[in-house]
Amino acid sequence: MLRALALAIRQLGDRAILAVLVKSVALTLLIFAALGTGVYFGFSALLERIGWNEASTGLVAAFGALLLVVFGGLVLFRAVALAVIGFFAEDVVEAVECRYYPARAASAVPPSAWRGLKIGLRSALRAILWNLIALPLYFALLITAVGAPMVFLIVNAFLIGKDLQEMVIARHDASPDSTPERIAPVPRFVLGLIAAVGLGIPFLNLVVPVIAAAMAAHMIHGPRSGRTVTA
Repeated sequence: MLRALALAIRQLGDRAILAVLVKSVALTLLIFAALGTGVYFGFSALLERIGWNEASTGLVAAFGALLLVVFGGLVLFRAVALAVIGFFAEDVVEAVECRYYPARAASAVPPSAWRGLKIGLRSALRAILWNLIALPLYFALLITAVGAPMVFLIVNAFLIGKDLQEMVIARHDASPDSTPERIAPVPRFVLGLIAAVGLGIPFLNLVVPVIAAAMAAHMIHGPRSGRTVTA
């Protein structure tokens, strides 16, 4: 686990990883910017319809949009980040395999962009669904102060760990002879927990999806790669 984390962080300076990082951050911010714009115009239309003072409509709509985007970011950021990194995961995993596991890179069958998008969207929808199911439990545990955040992290750790594994396996499941091992349940949960915690930290959450995807590749390939990683 520590080895995977260290190698993932070390590779952040690679050109291929930097390119993915820039694209994923830009797309994530663009999604929330589009959300904010849509909310702003929606609020403006609503205020005009109810006869709000036109002089202050823009200011009130902007403030309302800002609040909803901030709140939506807190609630939906994990789902959006997973959807985005699911779309770009192929590039991250390929960069890791090419540098550290060339035999795996040679036998990989890259998934189509459409399949990558489906993996990302499925991850996002699964995260939203399971968190909605757990919502009553979150509310019930609010009185404990720490109970709700702990359950939230546990639920999302399981989901994210599974999603990250799927992103790596997608490059190899079309070739049975090269299908890599799955990550054992406990390390997979810890991987998901690291990602879930990191996704809740402002600014760090923009980098965490890329690091987590690279870690998943190391955790799947490392034990059976037959190669000693030195760089």
